[in-house]
Amino acid sequence: MTDTHSSMFAPSLPSSVKVVEVGPRDGLQNEKVQISAEDKIALIEMLADAGVTYIESGSFVSPKWVPQMATSTDVFNGIKRKENVTYAALTPNMKGFEAAVAVHADEVAIFGAASEAFSQKNINCSIDESLQRFEPIMQAAKAANIPVRGYVSCVVGCPYEGDIAPEQVAMVAEKLYKMGCYEISLGDTIGVGTPASVTRMLQEVSTKVPVEKLAVHFHDTYGQALSNIYAALQTGIKVVDSAIAGLGGCPYAKGASGNVATEDVLYMLNGLGITTGIDFNKLLAAGWFISDKLDKAPISKVSLAYRTK
Repeated sequence: MTDTHSSMFAPSLPSSVKVVEVGPRDGLQNEKVQISAEDKIALIEMLADAGVTYIESGSFVSPKWVPQMATSTDVFNGIKRKENVTYAALTPNMKGFEAAVAVHADEVAIFGAASEAFSQKNINCSIDESLQRFEPIMQAAKAANIPVRGYVSCVVGCPYEGDIAPEQVAMVAEKLYKMGCYEISLGDTIGVGTPASVTRMLQEVSTKVPVEKLAVHFHDTYGQALSNIYAALQTGIKVVDSAIAGLGGCPYAKGASGNVATEDVLYMLNGLGITTGIDFNKLLAAGWFISDKLDKAPISKVSLAYRTK
């Protein structure tokens, strides 16, 4: 009786979680205040010093479309790299991939959407066409022995289509996995997910892609990101994307507040007794540093609470 009773209140959670820090790329790319290469380098080095082992450090896209990422070459060339830290880059095309290789990015990431309307409006082609464009990158990455991470956006909802069927997400995730992506990060781009919709989506995707090959990437538009991460952990997820100070947001989403803050994620994981290898105080300092450079308060509630102590 006691065992059954206690197990009802003790959901199965992983003992450790890998935090993928996306602030220097996914976070900063949507911030209006231009951040210098020197300050980006300082942020990345502070994050690595705090024990973050995976840092998305830049993106090789057209500066016309994403001006904040125009300094990515300087950033990668300027980082004092630490062993056991992965410095990754987003590469939407072969030109971007070649630029990432030139600056010795450890990994690259490619992205697809689970929504046809989002794919058409965002990159002006269908989901299938967008994935076909990545075939040359996958072949080149395999030849160069560079791991490729795949992103799927709009995994719960789309600003144009509304709700997205879990089966659609599973189909796109499976295609990226079969193309050779070693991990698929499932992104709630507009932050509309709840634990129920996220759990349904993850259960469906895990029928096509092993759960240990999946990561989650939540935006906090409706304040559900931490709840959704907790739900994801209960389904077996062990990799969580987050952005220092809650940087960024989706430019297409109404009221999008940004990525879930790494500080808030770490506070929750620490409270659950889940190890990450990240120093909480050093992480807070990194968040305050970049927030000051942007001349705004951190989005992170945990960061704000500690700063006012």
